[in-house]
Amino acid sequence: MSVYIVAQINIHDRDRYAQYEAGFMDVFAQYGGEILAVDEAPAVLEGQWACTRTVLIRFADDAAARAWYDSDAYQELAHHRWAASAADIALLHGVPASPGL
Repeated sequence: MSVYIVAQINIHDRDRYAQYEAGFMDVFAQYGGEILAVDEAPAVLEGQWACTRTVLIRFADDAAARAWYDSDAYQELAHHRWAASAADIALLHGVPASPGL
């Protein structure tokens, strides 16, 4: 079953964050993930949305998502993101298709 990672990111150093972006796809592509959305100005329907970037990605399953996130290559790359931003990141489990949904 698909899993999703949603990241709400506040970028405070665009130049350093660009180093993260430059290496991201090379690492990400190795784990079969799919980028579903990247938005710096989402339409807020309720509440507050204080982040400067929101990212939604999908993996085939929990194991693939965790293999990507926990990989040495991603953890090394993430140092740029950690230095350039603050983020709230969550892994969400999809639900099976239902005729009632």
